Amino acid sequence: MLPKGELAEARILIVDDAPEIIRLLSFYLKSEGFPLVRGVTDPTEAVDAYRDFMPNLVILDLLMPKLDGFAVLEEIKEMDPDAFSVLVLTSQKDQETRIKALHAGAKDFLTKPFDRAEALARIQNLVQMNLLYSRVRDQNRHLERLVADRTRELQETRFQIIKRLGKAAEYKDEDTGLHIMRISRMCALLAYAAGLAVRQCELIEHASPMHDIGKIGIPDHILQKKGHLTEEEFDVMKTHTKIGADLLSGDDSELLLLAGVIALTHHERWDGLGYPGGLAADSIPVEGRICALCDTFDALVSQRPYKLPWTTNDAVSEIKNGRGLHFDPVLVDLFLEILPEMLKIGEELREG
Repeated sequence: MLPKGELAEARILIVDDAPEIIRLLSFYLKSEGFPLVRGVTDPTEAVDAYRDFMPNLVILDLLMPKLDGFAVLEEIKEMDPDAFSVLVLTSQKDQETRIKALHAGAKDFLTKPFDRAEALARIQNLVQMNLLYSRVRDQNRHLERLVADRTRELQETRFQIIKRLGKAAEYKDEDTGLHIMRISRMCALLAYAAGLAVRQCELIEHASPMHDIGKIGIPDHILQKKGHLTEEEFDVMKTHTKIGADLLSGDDSELLLLAGVIALTHHERWDGLGYPGGLAADSIPVEGRICALCDTFDALVSQRPYKLPWTTNDAVSEIKNGRGLHFDPVLVDLFLEILPEMLKIGEELREG
């Protein structure tokens, strides 16, 4: 049972075309400790009254002109699917009407003419049920919010761990880990431009920082060599794609699975001359194609142990030359369309 003070805060809406019924029930309820009672005699105004009053209980007559109780009940349920307590007020005693009302959402019946004690008992029971239901619903919503907040926190922690692992690989190869932050944002931007679903774009944004995680397994004398690699050294360097895919395998996380795909395929070429699988055209996952383009452009305009940074014009020319050979031609066209935004990312996250 709820405390009497809480019951006194319950709001009760009476919908009946007979004013005398509303007056009588209002008198009974207020004398019993339910001061918040509102009556409506025009059923066409019932939904507006419900919206304004948001009652804990609706006492609803079935037989009314203009709009019967079933129609009113349907409108209320359409407006507020959580509407819980409706007490049907009727002079009809046939089973068919009662079953129809129950199917429509009614919780109990009060037959005219009604007894005061019975009416108050039924009303109080339904108000109790509604308030308890509302309390449980609010608690569940609070718990859902806590779970959602915790899930977001865990997801953000996972994203941060992934970014830091990506940085760990970059620190073996570059002065800072800003490259992976640029790649993350550039890949997401290109994915959006390509019309990929929002969820997929978000996954690409968070998975792409892991594209070079396999460099952790490459010896420093190769990774940090100042100058061009020998053929044998380049063969070793190429294994970072498979190393990265292996490192990211063994988990059914959607994010890690995608990160593994990008790590494995971001050095494949549109013409099939890339590595490690020699995939060509659309057989290369679109995420790998996106990362290949963004990674190459950023590498060209960045300083590396073996090269000085290229100018933007030279890098753009190289990307254009690779259209349909190294890179997906559609993605190249999109990349060039959003080039100012790509350059802005580079400016914001460029090494000092």
